[in-house]
Amino acid sequence: MLNMLRKDYIALKSSQWIVILYLVVFSTVFIPRMDMSMYFVGIYTAIGSIMLATMVDIKNHNHRFLITLPINRKHIVKAKYLTAIAYMLFAVFSSFGIHWLTIRLFPLLDKPNYTFNDIIISIGIILLLISVYMPLFYALSHKSAAVINAVFLVALIVLAQPAAQFIHWLSEESQWQSPITLFVYPGILLLFLVSYLVSVKLFSRRDI
Repeated sequence: MLNMLRKDYIALKSSQWIVILYLVVFSTVFIPRMDMSMYFVGIYTAIGSIMLATMVDIKNHNHRFLITLPINRKHIVKAKYLTAIAYMLFAVFSSFGIHWLTIRLFPLLDKPNYTFNDIIISIGIILLLISVYMPLFYALSHKSAAVINAVFLVALIVLAQPAAQFIHWLSEESQWQSPITLFVYPGILLLFLVSYLVSVKLFSRRDI
């Protein structure tokens, strides 16, 4: 498993500057304009980075090479999910750090004080998006990867306003005592697990 993660790191090493570029661009776009910018900077950077990782795999034909080795396909999928989680954590905590500095260096922007709850909300939303994206990638892969990414990005833009309303609902302190909220996060974790199992099944059955 460590070798698989090392493989992903080596394959993506030359593209890491793009991840930083995502972070800079989304910060520049969202921070001056939105109170919820911390969420959107983290979410868009994470999803953009994950899409970059899958496109690099396709461009370099990594899956075709890996299945020729004595490696269980389950481990290949697991490594990709762990890579996605790593990008998610980097994006969320980087966004939190940038906003922490922004609040102190540019008080005139009047940004709200973000808390640990905001980090959890960002992580939950990104896990939800990963749960949808990864099975689609393993179902279609190189045949339609560019189309999947384009459709997914358009969906993120179109659904930005409903997502903002959902984030606002989750971030309200009173909602943490709501029975509905108590089911939201376990439900997302369950969906993430189901997504992983579905991706393993799809990848195990597919000819590459």
